Amino acid sequence: MPVILHRLLKGPRPLFRHLSALQITDHSLYPRPVSTSATENPQITTLPLQTRFETWTQNLKPGFTPADVDAAIRAQFDPDLALHIFRWTAQQDNYKHNSVTYLTAIKALVAGGRYHQAETLIEEVIAGACDMSVPLCNSIIRFCYNRMYAYESAFTLYRKMLHSDDCKPTLETYTMLFNYYHRKFNKFDVPHMLKPINKLTKEMKATGVIPDTFVLNIIIKTHANCLEVDQAIAILREMGLYGCEPNGYSYGYIVKGLFADGRVEQGLGFYKEMREKGLVLSGSTYTVVICSLAMERRFEDAIELVFDMLKNSMSPHLLTYKKVLEGMCREGRGNEAFELLEEWKGKDRLMGDKNYKVLLNGLYFVN
Repeated sequence: MPVILHRLLKGPRPLFRHLSALQITDHSLYPRPVSTSATENPQITTLPLQTRFETWTQNLKPGFTPADVDAAIRAQFDPDLALHIFRWTAQQDNYKHNSVTYLTAIKALVAGGRYHQAETLIEEVIAGACDMSVPLCNSIIRFCYNRMYAYESAFTLYRKMLHSDDCKPTLETYTMLFNYYHRKFNKFDVPHMLKPINKLTKEMKATGVIPDTFVLNIIIKTHANCLEVDQAIAILREMGLYGCEPNGYSYGYIVKGLFADGRVEQGLGFYKEMREKGLVLSGSTYTVVICSLAMERRFEDAIELVFDMLKNSMSPHLLTYKKVLEGMCREGRGNEAFELLEEWKGKDRLMGDKNYKVLLNGLYFVN
């Protein structure tokens, strides 16, 4: 390989690790990577790559601009050639890459499966190699968002955006960051999730970004899971101020949080308010609520919710049926439980004979 190309390919050691093509989830931004087998063997591509490289560099007349370089990079189907052009132009006198050329080069590398090279360019952007722009920063944060080990770089760039005069975070920026926190913490880490979510919420308000329903739902869910249900309810009531309408998930997080906190009556009140608006709980929330009601021996309410699930074409879990029916049997209402089982079997096509027999044997066993 000619010395100039060898130098152009070299760069600082990437900070990111543990990357694979399977981690790319936004296919509209990052198409499926191509095979790298050809580029791993220099003997296969050295001559044609050199020829094409020379052709494109000759087409870039003296005094070329970032717009010219951007067009040249966009025209390449080979990500390695795109990187060579990017590096060569950076070494020319009186020229400096801007946010547009960096963004185009990063997209070309990611689209071609050259993730380590893309990471090198990202490190350069974070280090201040070019001016910052919202499209560039959001694209980098999205790139890092799909990689658990790259989140520090995403938040470093976000901090730079906060202190920038003309590149403030947008709703897209906060959506990715909130969603990152949302998926990073499992149920055992829920108490530790509240502090960074609250900090991010304050920063979002300070920058004047108006949240949407998705972001507000993440905030509501965080407070509800931490049993700070009153704060979650306050956010629910404020959604109209942001031009947002609560959906089934908004109410579902509240209802589940209230039941987990032992506030059954208030939880039922929010459930009824939600149904009056024509909204429906998720299947998992229905299961939690129905089982909680059965354990509280509020069988009439539990039965009503089971019928509500079936009415909305949702099939209750076997455990949901067992909690209600066997609980009724323990209260001496075995005959009524048997009649309910027969009625539910007729309405639930997914119950199946196997589950029906399990439930039926459970009734007889309890009786």
